[in-house]
Amino acid sequence: MRVAMIDHISLGVSSLARAGLFYDAILEPLGFVRLFSTDRGVGYGTAGAKDEQFAILAAGSDAQAPGLGSHVAFTAPNRAAVDSFHAVAIRIGAVDDGLPGLRPAYGPGYYAAFVRDPDGYRIEAVVHEPT
Repeated sequence: MRVAMIDHISLGVSSLARAGLFYDAILEPLGFVRLFSTDRGVGYGTAGAKDEQFAILAAGSDAQAPGLGSHVAFTAPNRAAVDSFHAVAIRIGAVDDGLPGLRPAYGPGYYAAFVRDPDGYRIEAVVHEPT
């Protein structure tokens, strides 16, 4: 049995309400849903999962995206999901940081898109296609 290297990841956000709406919208095309919501945070994962794999936490004015080289990559089931992730993100206020497309420098069959969320985090959706 393979054990996951990372149990979960969380990001501090300046506005939990705004970030919750943003992540609800961009994660839906990838097949992820909101698993819980409290005054302190919102957790996401696959429908029916017991625990979240990704969370956003209320950090207020202390929220600060890391610098160059840091990002969070979400698994997409197919190219259409990557395309939808990007289109939805841009429509609701994200900044484009890489249009959907093949990234042969990252590996054969690597299809991805990148955006910056409202707090400046670099967010990716990626599908690894068979070659």
